Amino acid sequence: MHRYRSNRRRALRAAAGLVVALAAGIAAAQGYPTKPIRLLVPLAAGSTADIVSRFAGQELSKALGQPVVVENKPGAGGTIAMAELARAAPDGYTIAFASQGTLVFNQAIYAKPGYDSVKDFAPVAFVGGVSNVMIVPPASTATKPTEIVAAAKAKPGELTFSSGGAGTSHHLSGVLFGQLTGTQLVHVPYKGAPQGVQAVMAGEVAMGFFNTPTVIAQIKGGSVKPLGVTSLQRSPLLPNVPTLDEQGIKGYEVNTWFGFVAPAGTPADVVAKLNTEFNRIFASAEAKEKLGPQGFDLAPPMAPAAFGKIVADDLTKWVPIVKAAGATAN
Repeated sequence: MHRYRSNRRRALRAAAGLVVALAAGIAAAQGYPTKPIRLLVPLAAGSTADIVSRFAGQELSKALGQPVVVENKPGAGGTIAMAELARAAPDGYTIAFASQGTLVFNQAIYAKPGYDSVKDFAPVAFVGGVSNVMIVPPASTATKPTEIVAAAKAKPGELTFSSGGAGTSHHLSGVLFGQLTGTQLVHVPYKGAPQGVQAVMAGEVAMGFFNTPTVIAQIKGGSVKPLGVTSLQRSPLLPNVPTLDEQGIKGYEVNTWFGFVAPAGTPADVVAKLNTEFNRIFASAEAKEKLGPQGFDLAPPMAPAAFGKIVADDLTKWVPIVKAAGATAN
């Protein structure tokens, strides 16, 4: 009987503590935010991630009445920024831009990325996606992807492609190209997408696969040549550039998605508040006017749980593909 009473008292104290913690969390969420919010960007300035994050940060600051400080932390395919987010306090004052590369591809190509995409993060808002464009230097004689395939087969292991870092969609686009065409391409990672694009422009590498918003200006300016888009449908911004699939690389499709996440354990009310604001921001006329012409395909508003399912489903789909291809961060 004494043991029963003792256990009951402990249970009551634990329950009381939980009620207090929940009440404190709800109170904090209701007053959120009361100080600046850090928005970590795992890729370099000028990248797709940076473009989206700076627009979102500016609009979110207006809506919440607190500064949103955008911090670019590129390197190691985005693992540096995402590992920092995983260690951050789950209070809603540190969030991050996240993509298919950082949440899915990195889990396959890094032995120790520093975080678990499912366990360490709370999905906040899904934003949309972009296709990539296969580009070559302006001096390249190639005019279509099949010519690249022929050249790669003639010189196995010699043709190079750049990316904004291991684990990015630029990297995995090249991996998938090699896998579907039976060619051996050499990956050359750079610190960020802008540097990788510069490498193509300068002829330091044979090709690259970069997000449409990152290279649309260079394509229109003639400093790189587009050979194909990675989606199954042509891009409205590049209607005369065929898809890789329609040019004979059957089944080729890469559409990289992105959104925002917070550390696991962030109060549900805080996540809900951020989700509401992000959904409103990216459904706005301003977002469509600013991001649409750059090649961003903005998704309809989505609940955090639905974003979480996208991450889980893509991990199931892509991790086996990447591992079968033997792609690593080395």
